[in-house]
Amino acid sequence: MTSGRGDRVAPPAPDGQWEIRFADAASAKGWESLTQQARENTYRAWLVIRTDPRPPAETPRHHRLKGSLAHGTHRGQTCEQWQIEVTGGGRIWYLVDSDRNTCWVTYAGTAHPRATDR
Repeated sequence: MTSGRGDRVAPPAPDGQWEIRFADAASAKGWESLTQQARENTYRAWLVIRTDPRPPAETPRHHRLKGSLAHGTHRGQTCEQWQIEVTGGGRIWYLVDSDRNTCWVTYAGTAHPRATDR
């Protein structure tokens, strides 16, 4: 997704923190929906992803996905996939790309992702 006039400016990650990027246009659009519905919670999730994307102690609201969703691929790189519950139904899924020190948001939305309903 290319930024343009009127878009928010994302700060670059300082040393010791992770870049956060959208894996696709759908995740960027979903992120905007989340920010409209739960601005503070989305901001807190962004901070957690930026500073501690792989927490040593998982919680019910922030954990690695399981089964076939435990990994995802972006640009040929297979990465761990994590989830943060932003609201009761709202979620952010992201891949932790250690080679690029980047977290790729693969899903962001106000509704519970259907992929977990299997």
